[in-house]
Amino acid sequence: MAEKPKTNALKARLPRGLVDRHAGTIKATERMLAAIREVYERYGFEPVETPLIEYTDALGKFLPDQDRPNEGVFSFQDDDEQWLSLRYDLTAPLARYVAENFDALPKPYRSYRAGWVFRNEKPGPGRFRQFMQFDADTIGAASPAADAEMCMMMADTLEALGLERGQYVIRVNNRKVLDGVMEAIGLAGEENAGRRLTVLRAIDKLDKFGPQGVRLLLGEGRKDESGDFTKGAGLDDASIDKMLAYVGTASDSGAFVSLRKLVEGSQSGLSGVGELEEIETLIKAAGYGPDRIKIDPSVVRGLEYYTGPVFEAELLFETVNEKGEPARFGSIGGGGRYDGLVGRFRSESVPGTGFSIGVSRLMAALSALGKISAAPEPGPVVVTVFDRDRMGDYQRMVKVLRDAGIRAELYLGGSGPKAQLKYADKRNSPCVVIQGGDEKAKGVVQIKDLALGKQMSADIADNATWREERPAQVEVPESDLVAAVRRIVEGDA
Repeated sequence: MAEKPKTNALKARLPRGLVDRHAGTIKATERMLAAIREVYERYGFEPVETPLIEYTDALGKFLPDQDRPNEGVFSFQDDDEQWLSLRYDLTAPLARYVAENFDALPKPYRSYRAGWVFRNEKPGPGRFRQFMQFDADTIGAASPAADAEMCMMMADTLEALGLERGQYVIRVNNRKVLDGVMEAIGLAGEENAGRRLTVLRAIDKLDKFGPQGVRLLLGEGRKDESGDFTKGAGLDDASIDKMLAYVGTASDSGAFVSLRKLVEGSQSGLSGVGELEEIETLIKAAGYGPDRIKIDPSVVRGLEYYTGPVFEAELLFETVNEKGEPARFGSIGGGGRYDGLVGRFRSESVPGTGFSIGVSRLMAALSALGKISAAPEPGPVVVTVFDRDRMGDYQRMVKVLRDAGIRAELYLGGSGPKAQLKYADKRNSPCVVIQGGDEKAKGVVQIKDLALGKQMSADIADNATWREERPAQVEVPESDLVAAVRRIVEGDA
């Protein structure tokens, strides 16, 4: 048996945690981004763009669920021995940009950005190493009115994308309140920073593991189904009860009374409750009820740089997961106040607040609801080539169509007529233009409506009849080319 010849060809393979995107997905995403952008600009926000790469120390060490400096970040060393990293979100680069251009920017500075971010972590279902975010931020405004505006803008954005009330909610909490509760259970001070972070991560898993799972993470730790053990915060039973009482506080008129009792004696905690009350007053005054925006003490947000109000956009409708089980999309975005982030680069503190949308996750949710489609759009009209010595004639036809505003391309391959029709079909072309020598002599062109042809040919039993009837193929004078093609293209659209 002859051995297979050796080959030096590379194996085509995609790195883990990354995806290729086809035309339908790209165009659907662009439509969604345009709708989001329209709402952001209506609120007075303007675009800015920062690079994908920043100095590592400028990004800081704020990633959620990471225990070591720079873990979770793709980093490399430049030729001048400076460490650089791919950005893991859009907020830290914005803080650097504002600090670097502080005197030239209007304050408050209102901007939005859309772009790719990168996380060096283990990929999993729905968890990617590269994903897109769309952020809006206000820097230089300390008032809770700026936080309230973020929540209102997020609600308006989701409705602009076709979501209805009852299908989403913007949940609002305040890190100061949580800090007050941790102070009340003895976790104040720099020496307890690590345990406070463990508590934050535990509470952030409430939706995933439920109260009992969080109780384990607040205590000695939790073992998952695979046997992996996550070390807990080591709180005693009384402290765990207080933390669970905090996250379980009902989102109703009595919430503020309950929260004040939990943070009694903590100035920071009481200040946070006051800010939540002011936010609720403002959103109610603007006509946003609890069906759209509500106070919810269980919202934590994983990033460590938040210093005040935090918010999360949650989708409430159910869908079906890959196992056929009922599931919710859950959070598709969030944000909060980060008054210390810009101040890392300056001598004074600079207040900031912002919101980030997870573009891919929101796209999946809108697709599940039928609000947006990533199905391939109609492709260009294809002008076929029957006589290779008449390329100039075919190129002229293409230009006439393009000048009329019709997407068109000349077939540039080397195949014959049948393969050219198959090519046009794969391109999802609405129609093809055909002109052989006989048509040229008569001054006419054949135009084949591919979509209609598929429908009609389904009813034709044999090839002889198909060739005789030429389903959905019409002959028109060359002078009528644009009008005839336009009718097909517009009918297909």
